[in-house]
Amino acid sequence: MRTLRCMVVIVALLTLTSTMWAQLSEAEKAAVLIEHDYEVAPNITYLVANGYEAKLDVYRPSQAKSPVPVVMLIHGGGWVAGTKEEAALSALPYLAMGFAVVNVEYRLGKTSLAPAAVEDCLCALHWIGRNAKKYNFDLNKLVVTGGSAGGHLALTTSMIPPSAGFENRCAYEDDENWNGPWTDARPKVAAVINWFGITDVADMLQGAPNTRSYAVAWLGSLANREELARRLSPLNYVRAGLPPILTIHGDADHIVPYSHAVRLHEALTKAGVRNKLVTVPGGGHGDFSADQELRAFEAVRIFLSSVGITPRAR
Repeated sequence: MRTLRCMVVIVALLTLTSTMWAQLSEAEKAAVLIEHDYEVAPNITYLVANGYEAKLDVYRPSQAKSPVPVVMLIHGGGWVAGTKEEAALSALPYLAMGFAVVNVEYRLGKTSLAPAAVEDCLCALHWIGRNAKKYNFDLNKLVVTGGSAGGHLALTTSMIPPSAGFENRCAYEDDENWNGPWTDARPKVAAVINWFGITDVADMLQGAPNTRSYAVAWLGSLANREELARRLSPLNYVRAGLPPILTIHGDADHIVPYSHAVRLHEALTKAGVRNKLVTVPGGGHGDFSADQELRAFEAVRIFLSSVGITPRAR
């Protein structure tokens, strides 16, 4: 009888242990659902320039019955480094919210100096517009985001008007009018999430208050570098009618000065553009603590909801 009781206890403990191990945490459940619900279309060429094939990856809900909100994600690296693969995990919060994500690479400084990165990201936006039906994107809920140089490119992609002349290479062979007249397939951006992006490129060249080597390298020895730096600065495109812009920036950032975020916020507010600056106290260049990161994404979700961009419920 004693042996039987011991066996019963052992079986009960094994059953309990098995049950405990079988239970997934909420984070694990979210990861499983993303893996289950999403499909990936990798390394799609959206532009060929200077012999370089610029590519993007698409992550999208595989079973969506109607068009889904889409985030265009642009990696950082001072325009001279970084890859879309390094930024891939940055897509996860947006996937968990129910967005499709287009993860974009572009020509770095070692391949082409400025303004190549700006041109490429504008062309990636054109690609999204041309391929919205194929990939089930809701172009009424298009968000552009990025960090550091990616934040700058998110801003330029959303703020620079066609009249600036940076989109002449954006026609591509997937355009149904490839052999006909030029058509502008650029969709309207609904919101921008700017993570500690550069807003004044000219402020970072030699002799300027906030000189940074990566900016100097990106402009190289171009004859018109000072003028081009101004043409590539989001601050110079602030005007009424821009999409809502959320900026997240640490006030201890030594790579992209916090003043860039403050000046953008003040200029946008003066122009009547809906915007918000979320300051991360003591935050450096994106090396936020887990709690700071969570609060930042809470601000992202609240901001997007406030401008009518509410992803589907999971």
